[in-house]
Amino acid sequence: MKTKLLRLGTRGSRLALAQSRWVKEAIEKRYNDIRVEIVKIKTKGDKFLDAPLSKIGGKGLFVKEIEEALLNGKIDIAVHSAKDIPIKIPAPLDIIAYTKREDPRDVFISNRFKSVEEMQEGSIVGTSSLRRRVQLLNKRPRLAITPLRGNVDTRLKRLKEGSLHAILVAKAGLIRMGLEHLITQTLSIDFMIPAIGQGILGIEARRDDRYIKEMVSFLDDSKSRICVSAERRFLKEFGGSCQIPIAAHCYLKGKALYMRCMIASIDGREMLRKEGMGLIEDPESLGKRLAEEMHKSGAQDILKEIMEIGEDAL
Repeated sequence: MKTKLLRLGTRGSRLALAQSRWVKEAIEKRYNDIRVEIVKIKTKGDKFLDAPLSKIGGKGLFVKEIEEALLNGKIDIAVHSAKDIPIKIPAPLDIIAYTKREDPRDVFISNRFKSVEEMQEGSIVGTSSLRRRVQLLNKRPRLAITPLRGNVDTRLKRLKEGSLHAILVAKAGLIRMGLEHLITQTLSIDFMIPAIGQGILGIEARRDDRYIKEMVSFLDDSKSRICVSAERRFLKEFGGSCQIPIAAHCYLKGKALYMRCMIASIDGREMLRKEGMGLIEDPESLGKRLAEEMHKSGAQDILKEIMEIGEDAL
């Protein structure tokens, strides 16, 4: 039996490789005649680590070079964290699978404190995320939040060196890397609403490649696709920008679809939160409706303030 080669493109970080190996093993386990080759691709987001994402172009920086490799035929599929996938996807490409969602919550890691609540005023917390920053400041305004870029290993190293009292990261990444034992506290979704798509992997391929679509279809989780459709529609209504502190988390309960969402000012003092229920058959309507409710409740004023403050505040 002749073995066929499938080239899988990914970033080269430890987390990205762990995610890609999971996909590789799943495909090779299902198809005896397929061998998956992991192709590491360095993205612009991996090269510029000394500035917040919101200042250098947003989350699309982690996928552009990988999408170019797909378009040029250098790879056959790409594996992304769904939260890194821009709202606008090049027309010749498509997200052919959204995997089963890992735990979407954020976590608190500290060598000095047992919980967020226990931290003293002025404690220094590192995070790369505007979303995490504003939600933490909303509840603990006297903490000092400092930007923290780099991969998970780099962030953990900074914490160990002692320049930070705590860091905030996604739980899903730690689980996939086998590092969940480092978690000090898992933050409830009520305390901190996750990022759009957090905990889900998106597998991207060329839209017209039916062979690849059929091969990878077994990894597409219907619940994840429903939820991420609602979350991404909510984000789309706000322009899909990384420069806005925004969050949305959708989940299924019985035959209904529920979603919590948030938008806030840069300092976290002004925050709008909404919850809603919709139909599983039409998840995008739920995301659109909650965005419209946000706009009616004052989201435009928050967005206007963010634009007036400009990049220096990000």
